[in-house]
Amino acid sequence: MANKNIVIIGAGYAGVHAAKKLAKKFKKDDSISITLIDRHSYHTMMTELHEVATHRVEPDAIQFDLRRLFNRTKVNLVTDNVTHVDHDTKTVKTENGEYPFDYLILGMGAEPNDFKTPGVKEHAFTLWSFEDAIRLRSHIEKTVAAAAVEHNEAKRRAMLTFVVCGSGFTGIELVGEFIEWRDRLAIDNKIDPEEITLYVVEAATTILNMLERREADKAEAYLVKNGVKILKNSPIVEVREDEVVIMDKSTIPTYTLAWTAGIQANSDTAEYGMEKAHARRLKVNQYMESEQYEGVYVVGDLAYFEEEEGKPTPQIVEAAEQTGSTAAKNIIADITGGEKTAYEGKYHGIMVSIGARYGVANLMGIHLSGWFANFVKHLVNLFYLFTIGSGYYMFKYVQHEFFQTRDKRNIFRNLLTRYGNVLWSLPLRIFVGAFWLAEGGAKLWGQEIWQKATSSFSDLPLLFKGIGEDSWLRTSTVNMTYPWLQDPTSGATDAATDWAEPILSEMPGWFAWIMEIMMPNVEVALFMQKMMVFIEIAIGLAIIFGLFTWLANAASVAFLTMFTLSAMLGWDKVWALPASIALMNGSGRTFGLDYWVIPYVQNKLGRFWYGKEQSIYRDK
Repeated sequence: MANKNIVIIGAGYAGVHAAKKLAKKFKKDDSISITLIDRHSYHTMMTELHEVATHRVEPDAIQFDLRRLFNRTKVNLVTDNVTHVDHDTKTVKTENGEYPFDYLILGMGAEPNDFKTPGVKEHAFTLWSFEDAIRLRSHIEKTVAAAAVEHNEAKRRAMLTFVVCGSGFTGIELVGEFIEWRDRLAIDNKIDPEEITLYVVEAATTILNMLERREADKAEAYLVKNGVKILKNSPIVEVREDEVVIMDKSTIPTYTLAWTAGIQANSDTAEYGMEKAHARRLKVNQYMESEQYEGVYVVGDLAYFEEEEGKPTPQIVEAAEQTGSTAAKNIIADITGGEKTAYEGKYHGIMVSIGARYGVANLMGIHLSGWFANFVKHLVNLFYLFTIGSGYYMFKYVQHEFFQTRDKRNIFRNLLTRYGNVLWSLPLRIFVGAFWLAEGGAKLWGQEIWQKATSSFSDLPLLFKGIGEDSWLRTSTVNMTYPWLQDPTSGATDAATDWAEPILSEMPGWFAWIMEIMMPNVEVALFMQKMMVFIEIAIGLAIIFGLFTWLANAASVAFLTMFTLSAMLGWDKVWALPASIALMNGSGRTFGLDYWVIPYVQNKLGRFWYGKEQSIYRDK
């Protein structure tokens, strides 16, 4: 097979999906080269831009580094701006190089469409890129801070008025997040939250027109209930620095307009010489292939293919993923001699989050609203990360969305957030660690020596004179009250009665069955006893010194649960179980070794598995 070069332009949803599929298929085929070119070194989770713009999550929460996504694959990463595609020579030209191709996938996506409305470019803010989100967030924070010290009442009101143009996904999700951010902005700048006014301005007669009216009406009722003013049938005809003008000539004084009224194909494709359709999207056939140029595929928001007459593929994430997959399948078919696959869109529904705690959704006819709609959206996002093979970013997503949010901006509010000061768990950590040291010490030296040595400081030297006859390291007696081990030949005694007043009077049958499999005879039981001595001491030391405290306390919980089910844990020691659970909150990060060890391990393992992150990639 002759060498084939596959070049993908754009690391959006469609481009990443196509690259993943091609890399998996041609993993061991050295004749196939795959190059992914993007102007950024990261993939942006576009559906979460509103969370960055309104300070719910930090910017890195929606940035997925391409090295982490494609390390250990054959995809070459190039960070550069594409300047031209030469179809005659089959070459992609960038600002810093040229890349020959046999197959080309164009997936540069879309950009905001201002419909030539005067003043939008000069005075409005868009929300279609990572940079847009940062710019809007910074502007809002600065504007509120300036308004807080503004003495002119009219100007102050205008500065504290925020207008969203457009009531699609982006606009409604943005204003929904703003509802929850409003209180924090007010607190930080010492103003009344009621001073902040939010508008949604829509040209159509209804909002959220991609949804059925039952969901859209619930969303509208929620917005109105939370103080959002909705103007329908009100096209914006001009944007000025300090106001927006509606078609009926009325104005809204404001210094912040977020323009989310529509999108069009990326203007970078203007010179590519390809046939265009509505909103400058590039025409393709049912295989996502250009009808003009063989081997050139268009995917995602950039592609225009009518699934039904007058109904092009929707510009949503599912369509982007499926067009990218279709293009990859057909390139594979062309290279391997298989049959091409026509695009068949399968869309499972629509979800709109209106802030962190409320949403509406229609999933294959199942209508959801409120808390559960947002919960399902999180599951969908996690599934997306699973499909692109990123367990790392699944973990990071859970961190950002559930454990690192502030101001109850979380479907679980503050119940899961770890922004508490773990300093206050230090005394409990030392106490639980000492508990396990005492348990392990009694088994190591034997109850008689341990009790005497720990009764006073003057008797501590006894610990340096050797271990007692009843030490678990020396005894031939099984000290666990498991019936199948308690027979005359075992030499067992009632040593386990040290566990006073057990919580359970006897082991549950199912647990006895499991333990009999794990410890079927005396020899195995004696070995496990000896191991238990070192395990308990290791757990105690790890917890006290704050080393791998999550794992150490997880082990503590496991052993205490096992002792409880074995009918050996007394009520006097049951406190250690909830205490161990409480310490699984990063407690070793304060006055503990985890402060240094965990970041070091994460960094080293990350470098080893994912490679080194860079702002620019120049793979060859």
